[in-house]
Amino acid sequence: MEQFRRIGEVLGSLKAMMVFRDNIQINQRQCFLLLDIFHSAYNSISEEMKQNLKFEEKHTKWRILEQPLREIHRIFKEGEGYIKQCLETKDWWAKAIILYQNTDCVQFYIHNLLTYIPIVIEAIETVGEFSGWDELEIQKKRLVYSNKYQKQWKDPQLFQWRFAKQYLITQELCERFDTAWKEDRWILLNKIKEKKISCSTKHERQLRELFLKNLEGSEHQNGKLLPSSILAGSKDYQVRRRLGSGSQYKEIVWLGESLAIRHFFGDIEALVPEISSLLSLSHPNISHFFCGFTDEEKKECFLVMELMHRDLCSYIREICGPRKRIPFSLPVAIDLMLQIARGMEYLHSKKIYHGNLNPSNILVKPRNISSEGYLHAKVSGFGLSSVKKFSPKNSSNQNGILPFIWYAPEVLEVQEQTGSARNFKYTEKSDVYSFGMVCFELVTGKVPFEDSHLQGDKMSRNIRAGERPLFPLNTPKFVTNLTKRCWQADANQRPNFSSICRILRYTKRFLAMNPDYNREPDSLMPAVDYGDVESNLLRKYPSWDATDSSPISQIPFQIFVYRVFEKERTRATQKETSESGSDKASVSGDENINAMDDPFSLSTLPSPTRKFPTSPDSMNRKPCLSKKLTDLKISRQPGTPKERCRPPRLTPCGRRLRMNSESQLMMISPRIRRTSSGHASDSDLP
Repeated sequence: MEQFRRIGEVLGSLKAMMVFRDNIQINQRQCFLLLDIFHSAYNSISEEMKQNLKFEEKHTKWRILEQPLREIHRIFKEGEGYIKQCLETKDWWAKAIILYQNTDCVQFYIHNLLTYIPIVIEAIETVGEFSGWDELEIQKKRLVYSNKYQKQWKDPQLFQWRFAKQYLITQELCERFDTAWKEDRWILLNKIKEKKISCSTKHERQLRELFLKNLEGSEHQNGKLLPSSILAGSKDYQVRRRLGSGSQYKEIVWLGESLAIRHFFGDIEALVPEISSLLSLSHPNISHFFCGFTDEEKKECFLVMELMHRDLCSYIREICGPRKRIPFSLPVAIDLMLQIARGMEYLHSKKIYHGNLNPSNILVKPRNISSEGYLHAKVSGFGLSSVKKFSPKNSSNQNGILPFIWYAPEVLEVQEQTGSARNFKYTEKSDVYSFGMVCFELVTGKVPFEDSHLQGDKMSRNIRAGERPLFPLNTPKFVTNLTKRCWQADANQRPNFSSICRILRYTKRFLAMNPDYNREPDSLMPAVDYGDVESNLLRKYPSWDATDSSPISQIPFQIFVYRVFEKERTRATQKETSESGSDKASVSGDENINAMDDPFSLSTLPSPTRKFPTSPDSMNRKPCLSKKLTDLKISRQPGTPKERCRPPRLTPCGRRLRMNSESQLMMISPRIRRTSSGHASDSDLP
């Protein structure tokens, strides 16, 4: 309840700020959209809570809502920061430079909201299944919720018709996702044209010319960049420092803002088409190029960019320290993976292949409102391949790391044959391999192969032969499975970045619904392999395998379909196990188990002691035991104390499932007392 109250506070703050909506001169339509969708999200959540929950149970059965609502609160706070930025009364030209091509409203804040709204709704429905004390009402609600996740709703159009308002993807909102950014650019273009009369200085007239070229796209037509005198001749232009050893990047101050530039020399005229393409790119998870300048006589070029905090490699080294601590919590690591994957998905949709994806080419900065270590990540170092500095295959970068450890085996093979990787035509799948290596470092804090005794050519040959870094034993399998798919030797077996994004979004659902997943000796694991789910769904939805990134409005449907498939798979597994007559514990995903067959069914427990379990995933792991609890009392073995029963010996899998079930039973019935051995006494069982 506290998290929901805090969400309401942020929404109230946003409404108060938007009293001055007329003061938003840049990206006004996107600010309106963000406020409206936040308001719709709050209404959707509140309506679900009102229909499904009982207020008097907020301290007992609402625990599963805490983490999903905490994520929604974080998204609201980040959106509030965006609107505050648009309201700031700073230099108008500086704001225009920074925000005119910014797509963070839809592609970052609304994307994150649409990722977590299905999770919050599912959490509320899960609590609702057990809300109240009337058994008949509970059974009816179970029937309603079980009918929601059925095959008939796996059609995207039916899902849109039935659940659009609940999941914030109404036709009106989807249209605004596409049009708000375009409307803001059109409004800005007209304002700049109006400034023709008020531009009193030469510098302002040059800036006006710059924006007209960028907004109208005329630089593609005339094939020229603006003269560097507009930048270097500005009174407030100042170079502060070089970013990285021998780097093309520098930190500058211009128009009162701290920015970065990429400064390089070469045949600029030949690079203009590629530079123009870079200037047209806009995504919250790639480095954003604001504008470009050139000095034709000196054959130099300046690309003005957003300034980030530091690169991911330096950040991890600073966090880990000499003790090699794990740099990020798993939710933060998964969030970073998703951001990097989304940036790469966008680049690949534009037919831009990176070729050198590694932590040194991923820039990060803190998300100001976050106290949990969340970062904003952007992929950099792409494009302009002809001006990149290619290193010999055995040379190290500025961090002392051999660059070829990030290269795919097929790249290393070309490098071995020609002596340089620059002759390789990079593909989507070679970038996916590099992404897998980045994921390894995000999760472990270790550089791939840093513990290997092999170096140079020998290591390169071993990588091509199939050697990969080793994860620590306690690394969750649902993380290692995805990473190992990405670094498959056969490029055709690697997923594309669209698939990776869907898998990571659903992984975020698992972590939000199971915040205590790693606090038990034997951690809770997903019921199915999400990579297998994705492979099956790609056969049903071939359009998901397209190279173009899908609209964010499809995210709720994709998460919903994942959940339907997961439930189908766990039900099938339970049915197969029961038909085989095995006594081993099995995973069950059927919420409609007959109470007579389920020893942990709520109907067998005294009403005053019932308490909701921590997560629906833990409920999906009820053991199908062949004996009831009353049978266990009879099966005492010689030497067993009078008031204790010795349980049958279980396999490691069965032991893990039993631990989950026992913890669930303890949460449902807190009055049960445990003996020193960890088992409940017979006298305390219902």
